[in-house]
Amino acid sequence: MPIDPNRVRHPEKANRPENPIQRKPEWLRVKAPVSPEYAQTRDLMRGLKLNTVCEEAACPNIGECWKKKHATFMILGAVCTRACAFCNVATGRPDQLDPHEPDNVAEAVGKLNLEHVVITSVDRDDLPDGGAEHFARTIRAIRKAAPGTTIEILTPDFMRKPGAIEVVVEARPDVFNHNLETVPRLYPGIRPGARYFTSLHLLARVKELDPSMFTKSGIMVGLGETREEVGQVMDDMRAADVDFITIGQYLAPTPKHAPVDRFVTPDEFASYASWARGKGFLMVSSSPLTRSSHHAGDDFRKLREAREARLSGRTVAEPVAVPAE
Repeated sequence: MPIDPNRVRHPEKANRPENPIQRKPEWLRVKAPVSPEYAQTRDLMRGLKLNTVCEEAACPNIGECWKKKHATFMILGAVCTRACAFCNVATGRPDQLDPHEPDNVAEAVGKLNLEHVVITSVDRDDLPDGGAEHFARTIRAIRKAAPGTTIEILTPDFMRKPGAIEVVVEARPDVFNHNLETVPRLYPGIRPGARYFTSLHLLARVKELDPSMFTKSGIMVGLGETREEVGQVMDDMRAADVDFITIGQYLAPTPKHAPVDRFVTPDEFASYASWARGKGFLMVSSSPLTRSSHHAGDDFRKLREAREARLSGRTVAEPVAVPAE
């Protein structure tokens, strides 16, 4: 159920001092969403009482994606049990699970005629399995309603939820994504409810359970990390056999959230992309506006091609990244 607009989204941040608003550089400016397709996608989500991370996380790419009728569904309600300093999703006491949500998501996937769908969620530390079975039910519902659609999931860390990872992997998503978000040194201030090695273990465990399943993870930069720390995260991901890394610019959703330390230049993102490819990732997306689910369908096709090429000993040319208009 969409969150009450009159509710305080971030009560834990209400008494924090506000950070100065920084002017975005030219390469981070995007057009306001005004297309008819955007409105149609929004109306469909409202009609089926579905949440999207596109709206809840204030994604800068929402206009571009919804114009193409691409949306990232957010299941398990609209209220998160964590209080990350970077995230715009509402925090507090979570909603009751909607038993119809898996079927409603599947219906929306069919109406949007999606070739590839991304399903994410809030954290649900209040649930015994962290919402794992709800993820599995949603995957199965999409498989039934739209058997030709490939499915990518972006899950919580399922911390202290034994068996949860196994339940989700058994439902056979095509891509299992879990974001590390930032470097370990910044976790206490940026992701205080999470643990870096818990997230890293999740990614490694997915590959242990199903080596053929694509895994994906992402980080934000511009939070105060060093280049050396980003390189170490890349190495940790590769040690966990992660296939696909995304690197994007952190943007503060409100003045109460963690401040932007700096705006990383497009040339630096290109350098990170080259570095990551050298470390052996099958797929790399590194640009100021990169987000976990941005261009996910196109990226999935490239990911499959890259694996097939590697297995056959061929090489696949990497696309040249260009700044967003």
